[in-house]
Amino acid sequence: MGSSKTVVLAALFANGAIAILKFVAFLLTGSASMLSETYHSISDTGNQVFLLIGIRYGAQKADRRHPFGYGKAQFFYSFLVSVLLFGIAGWESAKHGFSQLTESGAHGGSEAVEFLGFSYDPALSFDPVYVSYAVLLGAFAFETYALIKARAEMHRQMDRHGWDGYPEAFRKTSDVTTLTALTEDTIALAGIVLALVGLVLEQATGNAAYDAAAAVAIGLMLMGFALALAWQNKRLLLGESMPAAEERELREIVAGWDGVEDVIDFRTVYFGPERILVTADVAFADEFDTESMDDRIAAIEAALKEREPGIRTVYVEPEH
Repeated sequence: MGSSKTVVLAALFANGAIAILKFVAFLLTGSASMLSETYHSISDTGNQVFLLIGIRYGAQKADRRHPFGYGKAQFFYSFLVSVLLFGIAGWESAKHGFSQLTESGAHGGSEAVEFLGFSYDPALSFDPVYVSYAVLLGAFAFETYALIKARAEMHRQMDRHGWDGYPEAFRKTSDVTTLTALTEDTIALAGIVLALVGLVLEQATGNAAYDAAAAVAIGLMLMGFALALAWQNKRLLLGESMPAAEERELREIVAGWDGVEDVIDFRTVYFGPERILVTADVAFADEFDTESMDDRIAAIEAALKEREPGIRTVYVEPEH
């Protein structure tokens, strides 16, 4: 939990600073891609705030109303990030870029543009495109710092679970906070590159369509990420079990325990990042009395928790 919070705080610091710099560059240049990147960084900043709320809310202790704790709060707030922030920011970015593309005689920063419904005429200010370059390069440095933090935490999880690479980690991780930060930082770097390409091509050709096309591409990329993140959170909100291979290993521990004749049923479910509930219906040998059976159940629970530290609760139900 502490590692995830550090990742989020690093991203919050980076994205807050970047959002301000990009907005200033947009006001000075009127660039469509800089406006898209401003929406992008605002959404990223809001993202981190939501994730921090999820971490804080999810850390509450279990009570009568939530006997397994509040860990799923992180799944919920990460889902909100995908739907409310990335989806909306992506749509606004793509819409503005498309509007610039379809308007006849688009001139980049020479005509009035709009931000959140307010009209602004960048022609009243100076028009150094190098301002945008400087801001984007600075943003690239900030985002790289945040990405390094997120990658370090994800690599720690990959080493712990033996996952082969990012695709497997993306499918299997329950730490949606780190997953969101990692993907967001990666998308942010890609967006910066697109914005730079659009600005360079506009400056080289004098055609603002390149800048507008970059804005559309950034918006589409954001919306695609929103869908992917929402899908990953859906599986955990609905109560996904552990990956099959890891669950099978835990089941084999129970099945191979002295006195266990059969594992009739075995289930796992995530109740938060690295918070797992395990239930097992186990048939013990008939010769065990109640006390001996209780000792074996306690030993099985301890062995499962030792094998997988994320297991918080184990219910073993003796069956005939």
